[in-house]
Amino acid sequence: MFAVIKSGGRQFKVAVGEKLEVNRLPYESGKQIELGEVLLISDADNTMIGAPLVEGAKVLATVTEHKRGKKVIIFKYKSKKRYRHRRGFRQDLTVLSIDDIIANGKSLVSGSEAAAPQTEEPVAEVRTEEAPVATEEKNVEETPDTGAAKKPRRRRSAKKVEESSTEE
Repeated sequence: MFAVIKSGGRQFKVAVGEKLEVNRLPYESGKQIELGEVLLISDADNTMIGAPLVEGAKVLATVTEHKRGKKVIIFKYKSKKRYRHRRGFRQDLTVLSIDDIIANGKSLVSGSEAAAPQTEEPVAEVRTEEAPVATEEKNVEETPDTGAAKKPRRRRSAKKVEESSTEE
């Protein structure tokens, strides 16, 4: 049995008992979390494919540790110009241990009713709540339009506008 989940803009095929490295998540080590973006669940008998997500499906995982990934070297070089820039980058990662896959309120591992873990809201939902607040503040700061004509961006178009206004 396996599931395909989405986390951090990437998709992962997971099974119960596997360890998985995803982009850093804001949870403490040892905490059990729900990964709610399940795209597909498959076992020996049937397959549930989401459009785009499988409804009522969750993957329960425990945050094992936080670590940093392998160092990636970014080297920019232009020949004959004495231009060489060397940069390094290490991705922050969270290691997850997959505990259970739940579909339609039932655990696919044990077959019993699954109790929801006591967790915070998923990361994706937290980010969507912040966006409307920023747009409301932006709308408040806007000035009303006075009806004045906007100035053209380039001088060529400004000359054309002046010529067309003098011909009238």
